[in-house]
Amino acid sequence: MAFDFDLLMKKGAEVAEAAKRTAVDLADKGKKQVDLVNEQAKLAKAQRQLGALVYSLAKNGEENQPLVDKYIQAIADIEAAIEELKAEGVEVEEPVEEPIVVDVVEEPAAEPADEPKPNTCPQCHAEVQEDALFCNQCGAQL
Repeated sequence: MAFDFDLLMKKGAEVAEAAKRTAVDLADKGKKQVDLVNEQAKLAKAQRQLGALVYSLAKNGEENQPLVDKYIQAIADIEAAIEELKAEGVEVEEPVEEPIVVDVVEEPAAEPADEPKPNTCPQCHAEVQEDALFCNQCGAQL
């Protein structure tokens, strides 16, 4: 049984070339994905700036349509760049919202006799209205 080193070298070169093409394709796809994320961030920023501009103009009773149009055109250009990237097959990844974690510290239960009634002041136990923010008797914050 003869071992063909030339055939082995040829197959090895083919595998290496295929791996190289795959790596280049993945790198290109990753770069386009980063470009898409950057464009989406620019879009969000431009939209916020346009909103702030319109609000500021309206609040001050002013108008500056050329500046508003400039922002609108910038937003349209960014949206076009995003659509171009999508047309090239870049997948849009929705941002993942991180869950909000709240540490809960449990207070030791108070004696039932110490708890004021719902419509009484916790300081002087005077009767207060349900929606009151301060006690009318002692001024304590409710």
